[in-house]
Amino acid sequence: QVHLVESGGGLVQPGGSLRLSCAASGITLGSLGGYGVGWFRQAPGKEREGVSCVSTWDGDTYYSDSVKGRFTISRDNAKNTVYLQINSLTVEEPAVYYCAADRSLYPGQYGSGCPVPGLYAYWGQGIQVTVSS
Repeated sequence: QVHLVESGGGLVQPGGSLRLSCAASGITLGSLGGYGVGWFRQAPGKEREGVSCVSTWDGDTYYSDSVKGRFTISRDNAKNTVYLQINSLTVEEPAVYYCAADRSLYPGQYGSGCPVPGLYAYWGQGIQVTVSS
């Protein structure tokens, strides 16, 4: 059974930083061909938004324009974990952050950007990120 578990969320002041982790079990992110792992976020009353994604096979990444230059996605296949370093958080960015994964689902595979949420088979339960002074 596949599980994705997010951690690292919480309360941060505007301009602050967090590092989110997505730990996978039941799949091996570093296996031949790898996995696509995406980070998404959803604020109350809004649609789920793709933030960033990575191929655990070759490390290819993508960032949405709203986070480019502030967020960094990385993977540690030895730990079966993908990270999202979030810097310079704004008051517009509180949301539940989710990670998702699927076999060989790479950035740019279906047009520019990250694959849409509906293509990912595995999802974490989400973790709250709150931005407040």
